[in-house]
Amino acid sequence: MSKELSYTIEEVSQLLKVSKLTLYDLVKKGQLPVFRVGRQMRIDSKDLDVYINKHKTNQNTTFPPPAADSNRNETKESPNIVISGQDLVLDILGKHIEKNSAYKPLRSFTGSLNSLISMYNGEGDIVSLHLFDGDTGQYNLPYIKKILVGFPFILINLLSRKAGFYVKKGNPLNLTSWTDLNREDVKIINREKGSGARILLDEQLRINEIPSRNIKGYDQEETNHLSVASAVSTGIADIGVGIEKAAKIVGIDFVPLITEQYDLVIIKNPKTERLINTVKEILSSSHFQTEVNSLGDYDTSQTGKVIYETY
Repeated sequence: MSKELSYTIEEVSQLLKVSKLTLYDLVKKGQLPVFRVGRQMRIDSKDLDVYINKHKTNQNTTFPPPAADSNRNETKESPNIVISGQDLVLDILGKHIEKNSAYKPLRSFTGSLNSLISMYNGEGDIVSLHLFDGDTGQYNLPYIKKILVGFPFILINLLSRKAGFYVKKGNPLNLTSWTDLNREDVKIINREKGSGARILLDEQLRINEIPSRNIKGYDQEETNHLSVASAVSTGIADIGVGIEKAAKIVGIDFVPLITEQYDLVIIKNPKTERLINTVKEILSSSHFQTEVNSLGDYDTSQTGKVIYETY
């Protein structure tokens, strides 16, 4: 076997200095070929070189007229869709979409707020959200209305789940409320900017009038729930904010503080009508809900409910 190079989406993102969602969009449109190794998508170095050379300027390339290109995009629907978010339930959703439709789901593991901003910029098809608004006590809708300005959309509940503190076995520091983060003997491990867990923490700090500069470890970040839970398990930090499922996987204690509304948002237009109907049918099916419930720690009582829809 030849020793040809290949890259992950993240590696190409770093090489080209573009977001991962931009790359997922190129894959979705068929402009950048990929192959899979298990769940991971990889890009062959030769295909990356071809893409780069094809898009270099000053090569006397003949481009199609804008109008013709626009018409072609309207009539040809890509089977690839990007589902953004980290919860493993999204993998189950992707499996059901692939089984019950012609769509081929691609997974982006980007945080809620960053994914929503990318959707505004035309990247991403299904964005999962758990964004807490401290002023209203609501999840997701206040952020969507501010960011997806000018876009019609539908917001559908995926599930509910508990969010709170990851703490060491036995909770030796007796950490039970948001105000405990202000203690001098407590060190936190944070999530990256734009993630739902980071938004929840920052909103709770604001509500409780706790300056982030007072929080020991506030600038130390991890990019997913499992990494935060593992940092608490290994003693790197005393506490982290995340969801219950990750605490059980890692084997540490969990202090529930809030029930998160975890929703899906899809922009509404003629091209997404079939996708929206497919997702609604899957979420409302007993097969999908039974599979999610078998994982434990999820509430599907509102799964499939339309939370908000513009017309």
